[in-house]
Amino acid sequence: MRHGRPVLLTVASGSLIAGVLLGARFASRLEAPTRAAAAIPAAAGPAASPGPDFRAIARRATPAVVNISALQVYRTEGSPFLADPFFREFFGRDLPFRIPQEERKTSLGSGVIVGEGGVIVTNNHVIEHASRIAITTAAHQRLRGMLMGTDPVTDIAVVKVDAHGLPTLPWGDSSRAEVGEYVVAVGNPFQLNQTVTMGIISATGRSNIGIVDYEDFIQTDAAINPGNSGGALVDARGELIGINTAIYSETGGYQGIGFAVPANLARQVVDQIVAHGRVVRGSVGITRVADVNEDTLPGAPERQGVLVVELLRGSAADRAGVAPGDVVMAVEGRPVESAAQLRNELARAAVGSRLRLTVARGRRRLDITVSVEETAPGA
Repeated sequence: MRHGRPVLLTVASGSLIAGVLLGARFASRLEAPTRAAAAIPAAAGPAASPGPDFRAIARRATPAVVNISALQVYRTEGSPFLADPFFREFFGRDLPFRIPQEERKTSLGSGVIVGEGGVIVTNNHVIEHASRIAITTAAHQRLRGMLMGTDPVTDIAVVKVDAHGLPTLPWGDSSRAEVGEYVVAVGNPFQLNQTVTMGIISATGRSNIGIVDYEDFIQTDAAINPGNSGGALVDARGELIGINTAIYSETGGYQGIGFAVPANLARQVVDQIVAHGRVVRGSVGITRVADVNEDTLPGAPERQGVLVVELLRGSAADRAGVAPGDVVMAVEGRPVESAAQLRNELARAAVGSRLRLTVARGRRRLDITVSVEETAPGA
């Protein structure tokens, strides 16, 4: 990594060994900060109401946040001659006699107890490739974690412990999250257990970041550092509104830009994993889309909407009459403004439901009703 270049990091591992997800390419994707409004003298009136009681929020949230230590095993191929300078000079890294090897790392992160019977939500990258998962509660109780299921495309995983009577944190409604409201992040950064930091919501609906396939992140300036992954983002009501997932950093530490998976999305994934052991996700068969601009659709009369680039032959969208070159303007009457938004809208639709897509085809507007079918496992 070049000195001073900003990077986007998942924040699970205290050692930051494989946390880099994206380089300076991301910097150009963040919206430019808006110019601060000119100061306006305060009008005479009653004193402003005090802010949230952060002590009460911390007392409610911290007992349900756990430390997760996952032993990760990676299988690689190596050569016994790799350490010999003579062989490296002649063969480079393509050395003979390569044999299977195991590389072991410990990933340190956080989790949140959200269900009776010890159901814990965390990030997939915290427990990915784990052969053993150790859970330490806020009361210093050490438990063995059992993986119930993962969903890499949202970076959510569910772990269960064999314990009852553990404190839980109630789910909040992340659709109510507003820019500027207070939030608290709880986790285990740098192995400092039960760390509480405070900030505000900086943005909602962040996408096109490059972390996972389905992105609809809450952005916050609450301090999030390595080890916070899988921890709780809590609102002023003391409810879980996000699962802390990644940071944007030049140094690997706090830079005031953190991202959390919204609680509504995380809860949907958790419920399906608990019920089915996997996520049952719907699809209409649209496989490639692109934002409408001069490059993707030269001469387009409008710049709103998302271009359908490719769809599966015989899929629900194909049978309903959607065609490559159509521009999806709305889903169920909700305007579509980006490819990421359309992907999220389609992914959230329940299997067996029907969606009304408003599409532009040339200068015509069409309403096409499409059935949502189950995506094949592994697709």
